Amino acid sequence: MRVSPILPIIAVIFFAGCSANKEFVYFNQNMDENKVVKEVPDSEYEAEKRFEWKISQGDRVEITVFNQTGASGAGQLNSLLGTSAQSTYLNRTGTEGMLVPYDGTVRLPLVGKVKISGLTEMEAADMLTKEYKKYLRNPYVEVKIQNQKLVVLGEVKRPGVVPVTNGTMTLFEALAASGDLTDDAMRTNILILRGDLRKPQVRQVNLTDMSALRLSSLILRPNDVVYVQPRYMKAINKEFAEKGQFFNFLNTIMSPFLTYRAIDQSYNIGITPSTGTNP
Repeated sequence: MRVSPILPIIAVIFFAGCSANKEFVYFNQNMDENKVVKEVPDSEYEAEKRFEWKISQGDRVEITVFNQTGASGAGQLNSLLGTSAQSTYLNRTGTEGMLVPYDGTVRLPLVGKVKISGLTEMEAADMLTKEYKKYLRNPYVEVKIQNQKLVVLGEVKRPGVVPVTNGTMTLFEALAASGDLTDDAMRTNILILRGDLRKPQVRQVNLTDMSALRLSSLILRPNDVVYVQPRYMKAINKEFAEKGQFFNFLNTIMSPFLTYRAIDQSYNIGITPSTGTNP
């Protein structure tokens, strides 16, 4: 049986795709599958629903301090900084908020240097209100974290940084904000990386299995990394596209020689090329 010359080429590209897939997919090497979280206990899921982000180093916070005037305590709220001063104070080089440095402190009018890292927005507002009561009769403080975000990578239509405006975000919201999955997305193995990037917790979500979704948690936190892996065939298709150009070039060069050889062989066996019959 004569083997088609195209089969070895397909085999070469297929096995090249196998090796290329290792480099084509993120996080696929040296990942301990036994440490990948696929099921989240009910107690942990309930805690995630109540999660509140705590201010940490590198966050940008907007702190607004008001002094409530009026004898009855129900008068107008006046900004402690004033309109123009507040605008300058809360915006540095076009970026909203104050950057929380490595020591977790911010410097504010009257109260000076205050540590706010490790506190939620509400806890920081309550703490600063107590500090300002030492200087003001009826202070009112608002604290908002400005730069909460997570990252979506891989097979989505618009990969990138997604703002988190409500403290947490669901996986569906993050995917929708990224334009949804592409046709090449592997819907059975979406990875969520959380925590220290040197030793992150890795979660796996299978969007095609409803029973698996019931056991997982789709709640994302700020700074999470969502990675949608490509299907295995994408690496093979990429190899076909890249190596196909080379084989087309090779075919263009070799075609005249192969045609000449075929004509020469046809004459040697006594077959007329034009008619295909014996002379």
